[in-house]
Amino acid sequence: MNPFETRPSPRILFGDGRLADLPACVRELGASRPLLVTDPGIVAAGHVGRAVDLLRGAGIGVEVFEGAHVNPAESDIEACRAFAAELAPDLIIGLGGGSSMDTAKGCNFLLNNGGRMGDYRGYGHAREPMLPFIAVPTTAGTGSECQSYAVVSRDGSHEKMACGDPKALARVAILDPELTASQPLAVARLTALDALSHAVESAVCTRRNPVSIASSRQAFRLIKGVIGEVIAGEAGAASRGRMLLGAAMAGSAIENSMLGAAHATANPLTARYGVPHGHAVARMLPAVVRFNMAAAEAAATYQEFSGWLGRPLDEWLEELVAAAQLDPVMVPLEDFGELVGLAMEQWTGQFNPRPLDREGVAELYGELVVKEVGA
Repeated sequence: MNPFETRPSPRILFGDGRLADLPACVRELGASRPLLVTDPGIVAAGHVGRAVDLLRGAGIGVEVFEGAHVNPAESDIEACRAFAAELAPDLIIGLGGGSSMDTAKGCNFLLNNGGRMGDYRGYGHAREPMLPFIAVPTTAGTGSECQSYAVVSRDGSHEKMACGDPKALARVAILDPELTASQPLAVARLTALDALSHAVESAVCTRRNPVSIASSRQAFRLIKGVIGEVIAGEAGAASRGRMLLGAAMAGSAIENSMLGAAHATANPLTARYGVPHGHAVARMLPAVVRFNMAAAEAAATYQEFSGWLGRPLDEWLEELVAAAQLDPVMVPLEDFGELVGLAMEQWTGQFNPRPLDREGVAELYGELVVKEVGA
């Protein structure tokens, strides 16, 4: 068995109505002036008002930054930092989807450590302490609540940067399935497919270990049983709970391992063409599974997953993509070389179980993605 090292997990509070525990969690962390980071959609859904009422009702003075955007950029993080700097909070709460939590974590990097998010690309570059962080997801997908990374896009190029540090990990993650009921169907579909991709990729990546594998496997088992209902818009409370817990466990699996070629090839589609991340990674994942069948250990894991499904994994993934009504990703043939080059620069690609080279990336894109416009 190869040597490995695991990272801690946040304290997880799971169950319907657990948002009510937020004031107690703030108190337990010794805070009294939290900053709540969220986005306008979560405000409109009523979740922010409820959280604020709970906190203020408990005598906790909370301020709200509601300017988080999808795929937050460096400038978005700076705007949140500037807002927070005027308030001097003693704790940060991220309430919303992955973008709200990434904005909250990014702000936390800059408050005491200064600079810009690009300074923290990679892992462990924050020299000064960071504020306690509480994550409250309202979508079941990114698993950001269980990760010490903020994923932030560069201004201008939209290149995604993973900025991680042990101090950025949430102290507490509140998983309240009631909060996910407000997701629009399109969001629920894409976040569910994203969570599934995390479970599948982390299960076979070269950094996997007994701890991450246990999380990946359980995440897959939870998600596979309910993702069909989620995609169909028929998920009830129990299924939403399983999806939310599965997404968090997949996030924990990433935290203790890594991802692979599906994310390496999906990210340039988001940065270059604006394809939503869940859409891009779901489109790439079946091809990546077939590509990785040449790696013996990955093939064994895929075969185990196929056994649980009662059908080949890649075929099941294709069926989910079709059920989610995801349009094909069309890019001009003249962009092919640039797209391959961008994928080769992605950090996650180096952890794919089958080594990636330009020919391999071209094969992946050629199967499902790169077609002449209008063909």
